[in-house]
Amino acid sequence: MPRKVKHRKHQKGTVKGASKGAQTVDFGQYGLKAMENRWLTARQIEAARRAMTRFVQRSGKIWIRVFPDKPITKKGAEVPMGNGKGAVDHFVVPLHRGRVIFEMDGVDEATAREALRLAGHKLPVKTRFIKRHGL
Repeated sequence: MPRKVKHRKHQKGTVKGASKGAQTVDFGQYGLKAMENRWLTARQIEAARRAMTRFVQRSGKIWIRVFPDKPITKKGAEVPMGNGKGAVDHFVVPLHRGRVIFEMDGVDEATAREALRLAGHKLPVKTRFIKRHGL
């Protein structure tokens, strides 16, 4: 959850097109790249992070390249139509295809590949394992 937001409630919007930035592995050696456009919730990101961390047994370093800063509202059960917008329920990140979600370093490629595969299973988008080039 963000510490401070400009607007308490956002409009839904759509997730279209490819990512403008964060398309390459910049911090670690290996990364997990999104192949679809979708919202990622804070819970999904945390579940994927836990799966990765547990597999590598807290060795190596993991970077999370996305942050859920878009508030999603929800009305209570059995609330009639109208009466304004609901209260903030959770936060998401609008994820564009081509965006690097996680990065990893300090482990061998086979371990990183398996850890990122496990993390990808926790996410609602198709993902791809990528390696850093040029070092």
